[in-house]
Amino acid sequence: MHGLINKSIQCFVRDTFGAACWSAVARQADLACETFESLFVYEPGVTDRVIDAIVVVLHRPRETVLEDLGIYIVSDLSVASLRRLMRFGGVNFTDFLHSLEDLQGRARLAVPELTLPELRVCDLKPDYFTLTCRSPIAGAGFVFLGLLRVMADDYGALVVLEHQGMRDGAEVIAISIPDLSYHEGNRFELGTATG
Repeated sequence: MHGLINKSIQCFVRDTFGAACWSAVARQADLACETFESLFVYEPGVTDRVIDAIVVVLHRPRETVLEDLGIYIVSDLSVASLRRLMRFGGVNFTDFLHSLEDLQGRARLAVPELTLPELRVCDLKPDYFTLTCRSPIAGAGFVFLGLLRVMADDYGALVVLEHQGMRDGAEVIAISIPDLSYHEGNRFELGTATG
């Protein structure tokens, strides 16, 4: 697993729960080093061990930890550039949903070794979609559930999300959009650093 993913998990725990909590997670996961390097590639099992350790240390369900991670990676001020990058996906939340299928390819343009989950969006009705997430990390769909919650609010859309479990080897998220313009979304301009 690419170090950027592991580093994001490390930052989430450290920024949300403190350095002592991260140290406890690193010990529980039996990490050789407490700090991940963003440019390294780690064996696949390390990420799962770290997530399992977070579950043990925090006494929280894996699904909750992963959803909170998804919220963190697009809402914490230290990683605000990622949320901004996600806004390039379209002018409204529906456009953004469809842009998720290209996320893996766009990420590889920047970091060729980075492998993100395979995402597929299916339009079932004009206001109802499913997102399938295929990943070697169990529960990765919950990361996207958290991410979608933040991005829906950012776009000003009223969205109902439901993780529907596994289907054909992929996690499925049901996405209902009762109101695409529920409230004024956060301002976003292509040429500015805020938004």
